Amino acid sequence: MKNFSKKPHGRRDDEARENRHVRQLAAASPERTEVPARNEDDLIEHLAAYKTPLILILDCIQDVHNLGAILRTCDAAGVAAVIAPKDKSASITETVRRVSTGAADWVPFFQVTNLARCMEKLKEIGVWIVGTSDRATKSLYQIDLKGPIALVLGAEGKGMRRLTEENCDFLCKLPMAGKVECLNVSVATGICLYEAVRQRES
Repeated sequence: MKNFSKKPHGRRDDEARENRHVRQLAAASPERTEVPARNEDDLIEHLAAYKTPLILILDCIQDVHNLGAILRTCDAAGVAAVIAPKDKSASITETVRRVSTGAADWVPFFQVTNLARCMEKLKEIGVWIVGTSDRATKSLYQIDLKGPIALVLGAEGKGMRRLTEENCDFLCKLPMAGKVECLNVSVATGICLYEAVRQRES
């Protein structure tokens, strides 16, 4: 089992929308109702191929359009793996594939039985887990995202579940200057992933 370099662990503060490219992809791809997710037992072996993996954990994202948009961004940002619980979460359906413009066929997607236990396994191999929460005291831009990192985004409306939040090493939030309390989860995911990309390329 590969262990990423890390100091001892501890607490650290429906139908696709009309789109020309989507229609072209759908015409060229065979119809199928659901793409099987990868098995959680293969996750650690899969991550061993990455020196400093960027991982995305989705805690009960249920909207298939959000999942499709997120997978499209993950493909562009070079995400090593997307992890979601099997229960109360969207899976990769044909709609997700169309909204993702095919990225759902390329981004490694794992559905796990117990998300908290999976997060503990990630910690054991040296991955730091950064959750997004309005209760955080630090901004996303104050967090170091250069190493082996798993970003956690919570469900539409409710955010992360309590146990998921407790298993994060860091919590951060996005600055919100207006009157709206939060962003759409796919938009928030894009901001978080590309901040990680920016830091890793600087």
